[in-house]
Amino acid sequence: MAEYKTLRTTMVDTQVRPSDVTRFPVIDAFLKVPREVFVPTSQRDAAYVGENVPIGPGRGVLEPRTLAKMIDLLNLEPSEMVLDVAPGLGYSSAILSELVEAVVAVEPDPDFARDAAANLAETDALNVIVVEGAESDGAPQHGPYDAILIGGAVETLPDALVDQLKPGGRIAVLFLEGRVGVCRIGIKSPSGVGWRFGFDAGAPVLPGFGSKPAFAL
Repeated sequence: MAEYKTLRTTMVDTQVRPSDVTRFPVIDAFLKVPREVFVPTSQRDAAYVGENVPIGPGRGVLEPRTLAKMIDLLNLEPSEMVLDVAPGLGYSSAILSELVEAVVAVEPDPDFARDAAANLAETDALNVIVVEGAESDGAPQHGPYDAILIGGAVETLPDALVDQLKPGGRIAVLFLEGRVGVCRIGIKSPSGVGWRFGFDAGAPVLPGFGSKPAFAL
């Protein structure tokens, strides 16, 4: 609808561009993909507000600024394959589908997985495969991947996800460090993953990515 297109343009002009998002393909993807399709119907009026849109306990559609900066920092190329972890209703996967050759979206909630597949089909994101499964396990059967995006905050990062990165592959992770959320970009090398600071941001901690309780007598 015309009003959503206007809201989408305003979102990009006021939330995405001013946030040091510099790659034109990323900006174009945010202008093109209808965010309102990927939030619950009851929350469509809030789709373009600069906030995370809650969709369930510990789950949300990341605010445009955070998602755009994470994707921008991954420096994606058109020939690459990306693992999208916990995409919820599919918005991040739709954005990624505009930028790379293929996207594998692993979603643990069966209802979200079903709705994400339907939303992606509705918006012609035909290069996305939605896999229902534990987000912390990833989707090794389709990997390895050039890049991984995690759609929420984490306190611990499972080795299983890092293992699915190609050598030189990148991963964008929003770590919760105390009360502060920090996005870091990791690059995989033979000696492990080297991390660099991206930006500060906040999001709910994804189920399955919380800190393991310390053992005590």
